[in-house]
Amino acid sequence: MHGTTKTLGRLSVVITACAWGISTVAGCGSGKSEGDDDRARHTEPAPPWGIRARQVADAWDGSQAAEMWHQGFYPMGEVVQVPEGGLHDEADQRAFEAGNFDLDGDLPDLPQKDARVTWQSGGSLTLPLMGVRRAYKALDRDSSPGRRLTVTGAELGEMTVMTSRGKATVLAWLFTLKGYDAPLKRAAVIPSKLPESPIKPAGRTSTDVLAPLGGLVRVTAAGRSVTVAANHGSCDDGPTVNVLETKNSVVLSAATVGAKDGVCTSEMRGERLTVPLDRPTGNRILLDAFTGRPVPYSKWPKTSPSWS
Repeated sequence: MHGTTKTLGRLSVVITACAWGISTVAGCGSGKSEGDDDRARHTEPAPPWGIRARQVADAWDGSQAAEMWHQGFYPMGEVVQVPEGGLHDEADQRAFEAGNFDLDGDLPDLPQKDARVTWQSGGSLTLPLMGVRRAYKALDRDSSPGRRLTVTGAELGEMTVMTSRGKATVLAWLFTLKGYDAPLKRAAVIPSKLPESPIKPAGRTSTDVLAPLGGLVRVTAAGRSVTVAANHGSCDDGPTVNVLETKNSVVLSAATVGAKDGVCTSEMRGERLTVPLDRPTGNRILLDAFTGRPVPYSKWPKTSPSWS
């Protein structure tokens, strides 16, 4: 498999491939010919993140997990859409984001057990329908003081969702909100079960070498860049994200840079980083080098139901 690598920022720790015991990398003294040795002297050894990224890409390439991923329904965009025209004010926005909802009305019984997902690019899939009460509970996640959004009823309709296979039309629960003319939409299709990764998560390692990503925020319409959430601590200069592009996958490797000595607070901070790509994402799988799994969409809700 051939791929390209790109770096956003710098890594604070550099370890040669030989130190990791990877004998297939040029320059590790594996008994190559004189010509091969000459080429090796002009080839930089892969950094630690590059070795792990290649392992992840190779593990997924042609795997049963990859086949399941390409056949399933995995939301990679909003599964909840606010009423057309937006929420009235900041107080309603805070209530929505916090999950402050009240129910003042009846919710309908489940009219059917299955729902169809239809992709704009072609193809469809039948999956279980999410009951309206389960969908409402996904909205009503908090009971903190302050403004609350009141649901007065619900009915089945449709919405468009961005997925790992492009845009799809899915059944949705249309919740009527008190004071709003348009409904709040919540996808009513239960996503496919996430396939078991063909590679285990990375072992214990310093975050300045490799760290898990916070999630996928956005893929541009043209697919030439992705925006991800990357975490870091209070005693560093922030996160960096490296990318390995192959024919079948885009492997993203997060790390922190500029670690400082001294007393550090324990809170985790997040930043959004946009990673440019050499070519559109297309149907390539976006993978997290640390977890060895697809990068979950992470905006609202904070964890995509794809990963349940």
